[in-house]
Amino acid sequence: MEFSGLIEQRRGRLADLEELISTRDFFSDAKAAAEVMREHRGLKKLMELWNSFESTRRNLEESRELAKDNDSEIAEMATEEITALEEVLPRLEENLQYALLPQDPTEERNALVEIRAGAGGDEASLFAGELMRMYERYTEECGWKCEHLESSPSEVGGFKEVVLKISGNEVFRTMKYESGVHRVQRVPATETQGRIHTSTVTVAVLPEAQEVDIELKPDDLNIQATRSSGPGGQHVNTTDSAVQITHLPTGIQVKCQDGRSQTQNKEKALEILRSKLFEVKQREEQEKYSAQRRALIGSGDRSEKIRTYNFPQSRVTDHRINHTSHNLEGILMGSVQEFTQELQKAEMAQRLADSGASP
Repeated sequence: MEFSGLIEQRRGRLADLEELISTRDFFSDAKAAAEVMREHRGLKKLMELWNSFESTRRNLEESRELAKDNDSEIAEMATEEITALEEVLPRLEENLQYALLPQDPTEERNALVEIRAGAGGDEASLFAGELMRMYERYTEECGWKCEHLESSPSEVGGFKEVVLKISGNEVFRTMKYESGVHRVQRVPATETQGRIHTSTVTVAVLPEAQEVDIELKPDDLNIQATRSSGPGGQHVNTTDSAVQITHLPTGIQVKCQDGRSQTQNKEKALEILRSKLFEVKQREEQEKYSAQRRALIGSGDRSEKIRTYNFPQSRVTDHRINHTSHNLEGILMGSVQEFTQELQKAEMAQRLADSGASP
């Protein structure tokens, strides 16, 4: 595919943005400035990809010429170089195509991951804890940071609900595929007749909202201090440190008790509430996606079954792309990228097809 025309358009846009950023009052409108800076970063990244692609393509052409050289040693070295470059070039082209597509501005953001036990009682809460640990390990592998915002432990050592904040580079772009219903099939420890039970855990991945995205008006909030409850350390059940916030216009309610002070819990609760409200806003935007893309990557709806973890067969299947792995143990240890890469590849192919940019 010929990219040079599109690249020149983007180069012109980059120059315009850099001129805009240099103006004296650029940061007077924080929301507009943030949007411009996001677009600027994306275009800079695109230019870096283009330079790498062009450099690799030129090197490949030169190596093909050198492979015809009369000096056998030079020709052999050039042939080896051709093999390596021919492996790299298609991946660079793929990345370049993706970078040329309109980007979702939330993809660069941190993510809030809400994990809730669904059908299956104690077994569901235990699996919720396993998914939590899977994401914690995945976070470590990616070099991100994971913070617990809120949790509600179950009596059997699992979790009824956990909210994690994962911070790092393009977290939401990667984690968004985890939204939906995760189904587990296995024999619970309490099962005496060896029967396989099916339980579910719901995962919702929300892009972290910023204050410029959602304005929380004091009149719209009902903030209450309550007594902490459930298993915990020395601070739990001793003070009214838990905070419950209800957003009156929508009825959305958030409660935080994991922090050591009422102020800390209020800040965390507001952070979660802001992201939940931002998610509602984003759902309207998602309706603009093509029906094919929604079918492929999922709607992000909490009721959509996306993946099954079958313990007897050590099998994990993602139903959106019909991809199956027999590395269940490795995946639960954090090797989620096997699915992420396949989902990203499938989404990109669909988006290229929708835009008419595919070769």
